[in-house]
Amino acid sequence: MATLAIASIAYAGTIHGTVTNKTTGKLSAGDKVSLLSLSAGLEELSGTKTDARGHFTLTTPSEAPYLIKVDHQGGSYFKNMPPGTTNAEITVYDVAAKVDGVSTEADVMRIEAANGQLKVTENYFVKNTSSPPRTESHEHTYEVVLPADAVLEAAATTGPSGMPLAATPDPVSPKGHYAFTYPIRPNEGENGTQFQLVYHVPYSGSYKFSPKLMQSADNVAVLLPKSMGFEPGAGAAYQPVADDPNAQTFLVKDAKAGTPLDFAVSGSGSMPRDSQAGAGGPGAQTADEGATQSGPGGKPGGGLGNPIDTEDPLSKYKYWILGVLALVLAGAAAFLLRKPPVPAGGGPAALPVSAAYPVALPVGRTKSQLLLEALKEELFAIESEKIAGTLSAHDYAEVKSALEIVLKRALGRQ
Repeated sequence: MATLAIASIAYAGTIHGTVTNKTTGKLSAGDKVSLLSLSAGLEELSGTKTDARGHFTLTTPSEAPYLIKVDHQGGSYFKNMPPGTTNAEITVYDVAAKVDGVSTEADVMRIEAANGQLKVTENYFVKNTSSPPRTESHEHTYEVVLPADAVLEAAATTGPSGMPLAATPDPVSPKGHYAFTYPIRPNEGENGTQFQLVYHVPYSGSYKFSPKLMQSADNVAVLLPKSMGFEPGAGAAYQPVADDPNAQTFLVKDAKAGTPLDFAVSGSGSMPRDSQAGAGGPGAQTADEGATQSGPGGKPGGGLGNPIDTEDPLSKYKYWILGVLALVLAGAAAFLLRKPPVPAGGGPAALPVSAAYPVALPVGRTKSQLLLEALKEELFAIESEKIAGTLSAHDYAEVKSALEIVLKRALGRQ
């Protein structure tokens, strides 16, 4: 113990930071600031409050990656701190239960069918263009509707900063409705908030979807392999979006709550990894450019884009749609690893159901569980390095692609 204490003192560092309230344009005083460990399940290591000038100081016990959390008016704001980082500038916003300017930009469903199972990855892209900028936050900030027979495998959220967090949406009434308790912060540039769910439904070769929007969406898109069939329901105004050798996309624009969105799928097929590689890998800085420059054979207007000289409503989301995302896999790993710790009495401990958190594994972890935990941490680490600018787009895409393959295999075994 004494040796550990001496080592901690030897490696102790200091982080100086400032918290600014972008709603008022002033420095934010009296906000709680916490130092969280990324290697110990987001354990809080120390805490303080901002002074009258919005400043704070935290001591780090070792040279390791950390996460700084700032609580402001019930909303939480995070900042990645890679090893060796000593300064932090954090932005917060005033919070309201309902904010004008919050809307859904896109609801994108990515559907695959293989081995007798129909799997869906659904992404909701939400924007907050409030003025003055404010965060919308309440008990159930964003509600979504899944098929009543859907089995939820994983869920995750990503704020405007781009940092993914595993999440557990609350099941609410009626059946199939889920609600996220996650603040919708103002957009940072073009980056808004993303809610992501991975689920599967019973499948015997065909399946009818009846999507329901809880609020209007600028775009509703369905992406599936070329080998699968798609049949729009009565009144559903799906339009095909261009041609792609490996995938097909169907789009409804300006969908209001209550708009008919039924459709049926049939057959089987998986989205090829080639599409992801062709886009430079999801998350790469050139992903959108590579996906929109040309189609098969170098002809303009190919890929998922519309023909040349026409607007492509999905170009902003292409790198999310094309590949198996690190966010999905990290979220799935965290979901699988979320096993309640066993208390001294022997019974299962109760866990909150609506927080975004990773949970420590119980004693006696298997090799597969340890592998999943290590891969999850590594995916989080490269996301942190990308945000901090210490990892190039090429290296990020290369490392993440390799991690995705290993993690997908590990999840398959699990």
